[in-house]
Amino acid sequence: MEERDYPDIVSRSALKKWGWTDTLIDRYLGDPDELGTNPISPSGPDVKYYKKERIQETERRSEVKEALVKVLEKRNGSALGTDRKTPSRASSPKRGKTSQRGARDSIAHRIGAASGKRLVIVESPAKARTVGQILGNRYVVTASQGHVRDLPKGKMGVDLDNDFEPSYVTMRDKMPLVKEIKRAGDEAADIYLATDPDREGEAISWHLQTAAGWDKATANPPKRVVFHEITKDAVEEAFKHPREIDMKLVNAQQARRILDRLVGYQISPLLGKRVQRGTSAGRVQSVSLRLVTDREKEIQAFIPVESWSLDAELHKAADQAALHSIKGNRQRLTISAEEEARGYESELKEAAYAVAEVRKREVRQRPAAPFTTSTLQQEAGRKLRFTAQRTMSVAQQLYEGLTVGSEGSVGLITYMRTDSVQVAETAVQEARLYIGDKYGKDYLPDKPRAYRTRTKSAQEAHEAIRPTAIGRSPDSLKPYLTTEQFRLYGLIWARMLASQMADALSDATTVNIDAACKPLADGGSVLKFPGFRTLYMEGKDEGDAEEASNSLPELAVGDALNCNSLEANQHFTQPPPRFTEATLVKAMEERGIGRPSTYAPTIGVLLARNYVSKENNSLHPSLLGTTVSDLLTQFFTDIMDPDFTAYMEEKLDEVSQGEREWVPMLQEFYGPFAEHLDNANENMPRVKPEDEATDEVCENCEKPMVIKTGRFGRFMACTGYPQCRTTRQIKETAGAKCPLCDGDLVERGSRRGVFYGCSNYPECKYTNNRRPLPDPCPECDGLMVGNRDGSSACTVCAWKAAAPEATDAEASGSSQEQELATVGD
Repeated sequence: MEERDYPDIVSRSALKKWGWTDTLIDRYLGDPDELGTNPISPSGPDVKYYKKERIQETERRSEVKEALVKVLEKRNGSALGTDRKTPSRASSPKRGKTSQRGARDSIAHRIGAASGKRLVIVESPAKARTVGQILGNRYVVTASQGHVRDLPKGKMGVDLDNDFEPSYVTMRDKMPLVKEIKRAGDEAADIYLATDPDREGEAISWHLQTAAGWDKATANPPKRVVFHEITKDAVEEAFKHPREIDMKLVNAQQARRILDRLVGYQISPLLGKRVQRGTSAGRVQSVSLRLVTDREKEIQAFIPVESWSLDAELHKAADQAALHSIKGNRQRLTISAEEEARGYESELKEAAYAVAEVRKREVRQRPAAPFTTSTLQQEAGRKLRFTAQRTMSVAQQLYEGLTVGSEGSVGLITYMRTDSVQVAETAVQEARLYIGDKYGKDYLPDKPRAYRTRTKSAQEAHEAIRPTAIGRSPDSLKPYLTTEQFRLYGLIWARMLASQMADALSDATTVNIDAACKPLADGGSVLKFPGFRTLYMEGKDEGDAEEASNSLPELAVGDALNCNSLEANQHFTQPPPRFTEATLVKAMEERGIGRPSTYAPTIGVLLARNYVSKENNSLHPSLLGTTVSDLLTQFFTDIMDPDFTAYMEEKLDEVSQGEREWVPMLQEFYGPFAEHLDNANENMPRVKPEDEATDEVCENCEKPMVIKTGRFGRFMACTGYPQCRTTRQIKETAGAKCPLCDGDLVERGSRRGVFYGCSNYPECKYTNNRRPLPDPCPECDGLMVGNRDGSSACTVCAWKAAAPEATDAEASGSSQEQELATVGD
C-alpha cells in the first residue's frame, strides 16, 4: 500500500468504531511511529474529518477484505461465506441511532448458510467460536448475545389481574438478529439450543424458541443440549444426549424476574418521589444494602472494652510468654485495669522462671474445597484485589474459550456460576495423577477427597469451578493469557489441585512456665509436613482469627529461663470490620440472599447508585443509602428481612425442582406486599438525605464544603449558601481508562445530565454519556460501557452483553421511549 492511500486525518478510535482491530490498523495503515507523517493522528478523533472514500478504497483491496472477513468470523464464531458481501464499517460514519441500527443489522447478517447443516445457538461470540471449532463444518454455530426477549421497559409488563401473566417483547436491537436466526433455523436440518447450564440459560433458550416461532414446530422442534465445560469430550457427549427445554427451570427464572419487577417497578417510583429522583429499590439489592448499613450502625454504636496483658520475653532462645493464670487457679486471668496490671508487673520483675509443663499435639489442616462462585469472588478479592464483577468477567472469558497455541480456541475452566463443590470423577483422577508425578506419593491422600456443599439449596448437578485440564498449568498458558486471565486461572488451578492433596501437619506446643507465684503460658506450632500448603493457602478476611505461628525452641520440664523484659500492654476490643466485596458476598451466601449469578451485579448496583462507596477496599454506606435503607425497613419489613429474602429463594428453588407452582408462589408473596405498598404510598414521609460533611473549604469564603446530591448526581457546595453559591464537581473515577490517552474517565455533570470525560481535559476531549465499565471488551479489549437497562456494550466492536439476572428490576418513575417491540406474543 502506498502512503498516498492512507486517510488524510483519522484517529485509531474512529477506525476501531468501524470494526478495525489494532492488528489490522497496524498492518494496513502503518505504525505512526515508523512514518514521517502521522496517518493516525491522536488530535483528529472527530469523525467529520474522516475521509471515508480512502477507507472504502482500502477495504476493496483483496488482502484487506479477506482480513476483515476473518475479523467478522472471529467475532461471531459463524461460518461466513466468502461470496457474501463484506459489511463496510466505514460506509456509515454517522453517529447516533441510525448508525447504531445499521451496525445491528450487520451483526444479524453474519450467520452463514445453514441449509442441510445443524444450527447451534449459544449466548456469546466467544463461546460460539470455541464450540464451532469443536463441532466442525457440519454445524453452524451462532450467538444470541444474551437474552432476545424480556419484559418491556417503562411499564410493569405483568398482568396483576391475570395470574401475573408476563408480556414479553423482543428487544428492538435484537429483532434483526432474531429474524436471521429464524431464517437459518428454517434452513437447517436440526436446531440445537446450547445456552448456559442454569435457569437463566434455560430461559434464554425458551425465549429464543418462542421468538423464532419454533415452539409451534411439531415435526422437528429444537433440541436442548447442556455442558458444564467447553471441551471436546463434554460438548460431543452433550450432543449425544439432547433433551427438551426444562420448563421447571424456565418457570423458576420467570418467577424471579416477575418477582423482581413487582418490587422494583412499584417501590422505585415511590422512593423517587419521597427521597430523591433516581433512587431505586430491588428485592436482593435493598436487603444487601441493609446488611451494609446495619454493620455501619454496629460500628458507630460500638463501645471499646479495655483489657491488659503481661508479656514477658524469656531467654532460652528469646521467646514471648503471657501471664495466663494465678497458681492454684487454672482459670484464665483477666486484667481489666492498668493499676492491676502494674501490680503484677512489679511482682514478676524479680521472679525466677522455670518450665513447669510441656504439652505437644499433632494438628492436621485440611485443604479447602474447589471454588464455587461465592468463594472464587471472595478469594479473588482477597488475593488479587479483583471486584466481584471483574472476577466474573474474567472467569467468563476463561470459560467461553481462548486461543491456546496449536489447540485453537478452548474452554479453560468449567462453568463459573455454581454453588456446588462436587467434582467429576475423571477430574479427580487427573488431579491425583498430576500430584503423584509432580510432588510425590507423600502429597497424595490414600483416597480421593470428596467435599459436601454446605449451601442446602445448591444445585448438585453442577460442578465446582475447576480447570478443564489440570495438565494445562498456569505457566504453560501464560503466553496466551492476559495478566488478569493468568492470575485468575492460576488461582482456580491451584485451588483445585490443592483440594486433592494431603493434609498439612503441624506440632502445636503449649508450655506452662512457673514464675515464682504466678504461672505464664506460651504456645506455638511447628510445621512438620506442608502437604497442600506447598501449593495453596486460603486467604483471610479482616477480623478472622490469625493462625498461631510462633516457633518455639526445644524445652523440657525444669529448664530455667531468664527474663529479658516484662511489659504491661493495653488492649481494646475492636468493632466489627466493615464489609468488603468479598465479605459481603460471603454474608449474602450465608444468609441465603441471592444466588451465584446475583452477587456481583447486586454489589455493582449499590456502587453505581451511590448507596455505598468503596474506601480502602471497604464498603461505606452513604447518607443516601442509609436513608433509603431505613425507609424501606420501616415500610417494607418483609422485603428488607434477610430471612424472608432467603425464604423466597427457597421457594424459587422448589419451583425449579417441580415441587411448587410459580403462580401460587407469586400470589402468596403479592398479597402482603400490596398491603405494605398501599401503606407506604399513604404514609411514607418526604425525606431529604443530609449533606455529607467534607474536610474541604470554599475557595471564595473559606466556609466548609459539603456533598449534595442533585438531579445530575453528587456535587460539592459551600455551606455559605445563598450568600455564597460556590459549587464544585466531584470527579468520581469510573474505573476505566480513556481510549484516546492514558487518562482516567471521570463522572461529570452538565445541564443535559451526567456524562463521562477524560481527566486530562482540555488536552483530551473524549466524552461518553454511558457509564464506562472497568473491564475491557473480551473480544477486542475496547472500552465497555453500561446501558440503562443493565446491559453492556463495547464502544469499538459489536460485542454486547445482556443485563444479568441479578439486577433487580429498577424503574425511574418517568416515562421512557418504548425501546422494545412485541413479537409473537
